[in-house]
Amino acid sequence: MQLLGGMILSLGWIPQIARILKTKSVADLSLKSYLLMLLGIALMEAYAVNLTLTGAGLAFLITNTLSLCVVSAVIVLILRYAGRSKG
Repeated sequence: MQLLGGMILSLGWIPQIARILKTKSVADLSLKSYLLMLLGIALMEAYAVNLTLTGAGLAFLITNTLSLCVVSAVIVLILRYAGRSKG
């Protein structure tokens, strides 16, 4: 259940990434919000690594790492397209 739920939450960012790539617009996205999410996920990642090293939490580590990657991708896209007009 955790693996399935985590995968759904992680992959839920893919439509946002696809939209950014299609429109090349990030005007309505908040960099600060995504940076705070990244910080929270990074802290949970440290906890997931600790759990995995003690023999539990591999599913949490996998899904959390995926979330870290996709939120990082959104941040990179925000930085890349910030200030550009739509079109």
